Amino acid sequence: MKTSLAFAALMLFAVPVAAQAQGQAFTARTAGELADLCGTKPTDAPSAARLNFCLGYAQATMDAEVKQTGGKRSYCIPNPSPSRQATMVEFAGWVRATPANAGLNSQDALMRFMAQRFPCKT
Repeated sequence: MKTSLAFAALMLFAVPVAAQAQGQAFTARTAGELADLCGTKPTDAPSAARLNFCLGYAQATMDAEVKQTGGKRSYCIPNPSPSRQATMVEFAGWVRATPANAGLNSQDALMRFMAQRFPCKT
């Protein structure tokens, strides 16, 4: 478990450093910050970089969650699955629809959204 948390922390710090090297620094500490990154349309290089950060951050968050919970997910993605980008655009809308969500920790909010959007059938 300590390894998972260390990996997740490393990913959080490594990605902004990579983004800075390209002249941009992104943060996604809150759901609102992540939603701002994910709700962008990739019409130019800076907006594409924001979207790529969003998608990478989301994947790392989900991977860390699976690792930390021993493979038990709080969500079940259907088959066929929606695109990662479409899901994160939905996440951005979910955050904006309820302003209280914007202040949540971005990882917690993403997992809450995924569980609500893709509940597991019991």
